[in-house]
Amino acid sequence: MLPDLLRHGGVMMWVLLALGAVATVIFVERLLHYHREQIHALDFINGIRNVLKRDNVVEAISICDATPGPVPRLVKTAILNRDKGRNGVRDALEQAGLVEVPRLEQKLSLLATIAQIAPILGLLGTVLGLIQVFSAVQQDGLAAPAGLLAAGVWKGLVSTGAGLALAVPCYAGYNYLVTRVNAIVLDMEKSSTEILSLLGESRPGEASR
Repeated sequence: MLPDLLRHGGVMMWVLLALGAVATVIFVERLLHYHREQIHALDFINGIRNVLKRDNVVEAISICDATPGPVPRLVKTAILNRDKGRNGVRDALEQAGLVEVPRLEQKLSLLATIAQIAPILGLLGTVLGLIQVFSAVQQDGLAAPAGLLAAGVWKGLVSTGAGLALAVPCYAGYNYLVTRVNAIVLDMEKSSTEILSLLGESRPGEASR
């Protein structure tokens, strides 16, 4: 089935197939990345709280280094800047967040672009197919070979179908990944609030600064 579609779809079908492969690689890579980066933030913060209650800052930083994800990196940033007071820690967290969010959103724009241009490329394939049909009709009139006319129609239909078939899962995959990113960002925001409160508890004199 697929070889026939590739043969009838023409060059544009190969372009769409290549874009589909790229989109698949992006989706799988981002999915694995988010699975690795998202942790149970509340449990992690509670673990850090227990360590800091023993004034073991070095162990807390080591735990952050050993745990993947933006939440541990934010917590480490807060711990390293704990002597700057609450406002200083908040500013450091904001700066760290500005670095982490683009990392999470990396490559998503390419997936969205593929979803947007796939139907357009399919339409371009349709236009090329129609050009082939009308060229044959203009050259040979009603005596134009039926096979040549059918090939042009095939190219148009297959290209349009392939473009739409690629766009739908790309849109769905993009929206799902954006949902994962939003969940991680929400964890980051909650963790930032928790670590600010935690450092304020461990250094009461700094809380009002």
